[in-house]
Amino acid sequence: AVLHCAAFVEQWGPKDAWQRVNVDGTARMLAAAREAGVARFIHIGTEAALFKGQHLRGVDETYPLAPRSPYPYSRTKAQAEALVREANALDFQTIVLRPRFIWGPGDTTLLPTIEAMAASGQFMWIDHGRARTSTTHIANLVCAIELALTKGFGGQPYFILDDGVRTMREMISGMAAARGFTLPDKSAPAWLADMLGFLFEGVWRLCALKGEPPLTRFSAMILSREAVLKDDKARFEMGYAPVISVDSGMLELRKR
Repeated sequence: AVLHCAAFVEQWGPKDAWQRVNVDGTARMLAAAREAGVARFIHIGTEAALFKGQHLRGVDETYPLAPRSPYPYSRTKAQAEALVREANALDFQTIVLRPRFIWGPGDTTLLPTIEAMAASGQFMWIDHGRARTSTTHIANLVCAIELALTKGFGGQPYFILDDGVRTMREMISGMAAARGFTLPDKSAPAWLADMLGFLFEGVWRLCALKGEPPLTRFSAMILSREAVLKDDKARFEMGYAPVISVDSGMLELRKR
């Protein structure tokens, strides 16, 4: 089996970075796996592959991918998932797992970024953090990966989620509190965040500025749009069930 979880997940980078890694890299992995006689290819996808800027509410796996999304990460992850699902064959089964908002111990992306922004005074909520979201603790994703080695149907995507739905503010504030820091109350409306992300990206590209813009279109979108998803398919076809609750996960973060 091959577990393919490499991706360019940065909010900012060279224009072709997402295409080279997420699409072309996945195509190369599929070709290499087939040539090596691999029986099962497990691809870590994302709900971001569905986003074009809209809310996702009560969404299951029948919801269409967004291969023409204006956001390069969403667009290329949708295209990569399509490649994986199309490559499915009797002797080469491909499975797509779609976690949302991965969190937990060992996080090297989300929580460190929030902590750094809070320390620098740059952190700001969007719409007061009211957007509702499904989440995926890393232990629950690992459980699903283990199941996918032998379970699930080829060519199919599966949402892998924690129990329940929470707001962005509940999750991010809880994670911050678990690590011993607090976040400010200041907030910007979603329409303003969207506009600023667009403007910042344009200035950074036009002027070839170094570093990352303080806000990107994708960051503004992903923090303000709801992503309430359904994992019934994984539970029924793979026997998936969360092995850790959100409350237990937060307590675990406090102990580290």
